[in-house]
Parts: sequence; structure tokens; C-alpha cells
Amino acid sequence: MPVPPDDASKPGLLGDTAQRDYSRKLGLFMRFAEPELRAAIATLGLAPGMHVLDAGCGSGESLAWLAEAVGTGGRVVGVDLSYAHLAAARRQAPPQVQLLAGDLMTLVMPAASFDAIWSANTLHHFTDPLAALQRLSGWLQAGGRLVVGQTGFLPEMLFAWDMRLERAVVDAVRAHYRDKYGLDERRLAAVRANVGLLRQAGLADVQARTFTIERISPLDAAARDYVLEAQFRSTFGERLRPWLSAEDFAALQKLCDPDDPGFALDRPDFHYLQTFTVVSGRKS
Repeated sequence: MPVPPDDASKPGLLGDTAQRDYSRKLGLFMRFAEPELRAAIATLGLAPGMHVLDAGCGSGESLAWLAEAVGTGGRVVGVDLSYAHLAAARRQAPPQVQLLAGDLMTLVMPAASFDAIWSANTLHHFTDPLAALQRLSGWLQAGGRLVVGQTGFLPEMLFAWDMRLERAVVDAVRAHYRDKYGLDERRLAAVRANVGLLRQAGLADVQARTFTIERISPLDAAARDYVLEAQFRSTFGERLRPWLSAEDFAALQKLCDPDDPGFALDRPDFHYLQTFTVVSGRKS
């Protein structure tokens, strides 16, 4: 099986480079949402000695949580396309975790290799999500559980005090993705079909559960870092100007500026809301 190279600056299988490295953004989210993500992982029903796959392991925070659940007698494998992600994962994953660089649609692994498979914010990247689920389920032992986690089933709440501006910003973000990547709103919302996809893939006992990631001011450091860097500086910013009125863009910039007296994260009424939904199924 392919293993990640030591030099993370080399172009990865995803086309990632040092200039297209999303591992920090992933890490910010994982630290921010750790309590809710750990609760979601608990739906796998892991026990000591189990073998578990993290399909699309990203920057690797979840690998340590999975290893903790299966103990020293268990096995954890993380797979990702990005060398930069895998380099970040190597720095923090327990030494017994195996990391593989590969495309889940072409990676060769023995059938029935795992008792459980965890895959977070990955399924929507596949051209054919159903085929991806069928391939993953082939690596499960009979009775094993596949859990697919996904943010974005529901819109985030960032500006609780100004729903109209928030809606305008969300629409601008969608317009940006539509024009830059050719992704329309239907494609972006396709993740909400995960219940049906798991049933189509032949999994039994399909269940769904949504975890609320909710933070209010004053924010802890992890929440502040995530919202400021991943939301305000990365997702928002100058690229949204073409799809916002001059007035709305100016208001957004003030809310996102730590040096502005009206900075959103310092407001006493700041209230952040995001959801993380897991859909799980059992292999018959």
C-alpha cells in the first residue's frame, strides 16, 4: 500500500502543494469542535481490539481519538489524498497508527478488513458518492458499522443579531463557489441525501444523529481561532465583494476586523451555531 512521503512539499495526489495546504484550517476545526466530534465518534461503538479505518483522515486529530477507543490491541488506519494533511497527521497521531496516501476509489485493501469505518466531511468530494460508500462497505466485516459525518446540513449562524446580513453573506459564499468551482446550490446541498445513499449502498439499520456545535461569548481560544481564521479570514473577505452590496460588504468587514470596536467575536451577544450530522449503517 502507498505510504505518504517524508517531504510534504511534494505535490500530493490531490494536487495539493505547500501553497494549497488546508491542514491548518482542518486542524482549527477539529480543535474547535472536539467535544462534539468525540461524541459523534462514539456512535461507532468501538471497543478495545477493534480495527478501524478513518477514510479521509485530514490533519489527523481523530486518529488519536480512534486509537484511544480501540486500545493498544486495536488497529487504526488513516487514508488521505493530501500529503500535507498526512504530514500533519503524522506529527500528532500515536505511533501505532498506520497512514496511507491514496485515492479511496483505487486503493487496494483486503475485503472485510475493518470492524468500523469513520469518514468525516469526505463523501461530498467524490464524483460518485454511492460508489464510494459501496467500496468502503466492502472493507467492513459483517456486522461492522460505517459512520459518515458531515457539516453543513443546516446553515451556520454567525450573526445572530442580523439575520438579513447573515443570509446575504451565505448567498455570496454560494455565488463564489458557483462561479469559481461550478458548484450550484443543489450540488452543495447534496450531502443532505446521506441517509438514502447509505440505504442504496446496501447498509442496514441506518441511523442519523445531529450534534449542535454551539458557542457564545466569551469564546475560548479554540473557538476564537477557528471562527476568526477559518470563517472570517478564509471564507469571507475580499472575494465576496462582487456579490454583496457596498453597504453589506462594509458591515461584514467591520464585524470581521479584530481592531474594530464592533468586532463580532467581542460582542456580548455573539452566539455561534453549527451542526455536525452523522449517518451510520451496519453491514449485513
